[in-house]
Amino acid sequence: MKQDLESLSPFELSLYLENRIELQKDTKEWLNAGRGNPNWTAPIPREAYFLLGEFATKETVIKEKDSLGTMIKDKSGQTERFESFLNSRESDGAALLKDIWTNGGHLLGMPREKWLTKMLDYSIGDNYPYPERVLEACEQPIKQYLHHELFSADTVPFDIFAVEGGTAGIVYTFKSLVNNHLLEPGDKIALMIPTFAPYMEIPELPEYGFDVEYISSEVMNIDGRSSNQFPEKELDRLRNKEIKAVFVVNPSNPTANSIYGDSIEQLKDIVATDNPDLMILSDDVYGTFLDKFTSLFTALPYNTACIYSYSKYFGATGWRIGTIAVARDNVFDRRLNELPEETKEILDERYGTLTSEPRNISFINRMVADSRSVALNHAAGLSSPQQVMMTLFSLYVLMDKENKYKQEVIQICQKRGQLLYDSLGLMMPIEEFNTAYYCEIDFDWWLNKRYGAEFKNYIEENWTMTDIVAKLAQEEHLMLLKSEAFGSSKWTVRVSLANLDTVAYKEVGLRLSAMMDRMHDTWTVSI
Repeated sequence: MKQDLESLSPFELSLYLENRIELQKDTKEWLNAGRGNPNWTAPIPREAYFLLGEFATKETVIKEKDSLGTMIKDKSGQTERFESFLNSRESDGAALLKDIWTNGGHLLGMPREKWLTKMLDYSIGDNYPYPERVLEACEQPIKQYLHHELFSADTVPFDIFAVEGGTAGIVYTFKSLVNNHLLEPGDKIALMIPTFAPYMEIPELPEYGFDVEYISSEVMNIDGRSSNQFPEKELDRLRNKEIKAVFVVNPSNPTANSIYGDSIEQLKDIVATDNPDLMILSDDVYGTFLDKFTSLFTALPYNTACIYSYSKYFGATGWRIGTIAVARDNVFDRRLNELPEETKEILDERYGTLTSEPRNISFINRMVADSRSVALNHAAGLSSPQQVMMTLFSLYVLMDKENKYKQEVIQICQKRGQLLYDSLGLMMPIEEFNTAYYCEIDFDWWLNKRYGAEFKNYIEENWTMTDIVAKLAQEEHLMLLKSEAFGSSKWTVRVSLANLDTVAYKEVGLRLSAMMDRMHDTWTVSI
């Protein structure tokens, strides 16, 4: 059984141990600090969403049968009915819709009356999503949100593809890179680690079979505080032109730190002087958890495809909503144009059913087609109601002039992190780069600091991290996640600071310390 447990992924191990604990009767509260799912939601835009859906339903008319309806084709009086509907409701969600309607016209990308008509139709979901890449009334608010939260105000023009969360974004991007021969099986790519464990596994799948190089971060001292960053010598490996693409989660998972300015400048120099064709795939899902964040899409828009999910920031993992952003002038399209003629002819056949000029299809639109195996391109696209939710999340943040929601999210994560670090006798990483969505505990370092080298060596010679994680679950009803599969040291664990009540994070540290204290006491008696 031990050998079987050692072979499990960190997520499967967590599920296995949790199922075993549930079978036991015990009064101690179960604390699962391994899950990355946040325990907050954003209720105001959700209420606005359901109110908009309620009004959309009222805008259907019955035909022939009492149970059948269709959207009203005559839109006369719709504005007045909408305003009357909002005025009849006293709630935060209604207030948000009123604010958007009254003050948010500059964010909508079209006259507000047209925007309302389209949003009502999207809410009902009675038509296929069209345009498939992103719905017309959703595109500008989502772009404005990305500008506001992730990119700089002077970001280059870009397009977006609305997708089923960040993981779908990664899958679609990898598939299209291979389908379009921008990456071939066996090509050399780089992963910046540690990173989300499944992202370590995707490039090694048989259909890809990439030759993967790992660019490793380490704990650095910056102005007297620690931060997990990439050493100059590690990033310099990307100067190798044989590396065709690099994938990074920024800010990182599980170490929770964003790439700092010196490294971003180094990456810009690498692309400018040594590897101009480098394709960068950046997952920026945690960027919204920092007051100031520099996306690689802002620094290197020509080379970067940016994937973003709304799941963590808005407590919306079940919605499966996210975007891929690609600059209109980009390395992907240029490399498509530079493919050999015989390769272009193969791709002409692949995309020939979509247009008589398939070579003019941009990379981002090829991703849309590839997401439905090309033949079902007409049925591609994220569902319309999901795009409505994305749009209202975006507008909620854009209408929040005081950044109240953002500050509350940041503060709750930072407070939880401080409680955990204090209970373990550790110092928080430098706040400027630390999202505090996760933290990573290095047992090798912590055991040495707390108990000394001799006990640390004893643990490492006689136990594994799987043993420790299982023992914590069994004795302390505490679940942590092994980090080795993320590309971290085999003696590290990830703690999610997002999914438990704030007061529980002191308890997490106390339970971890209590078990290790018992193990230390037993060892002391035995020597």
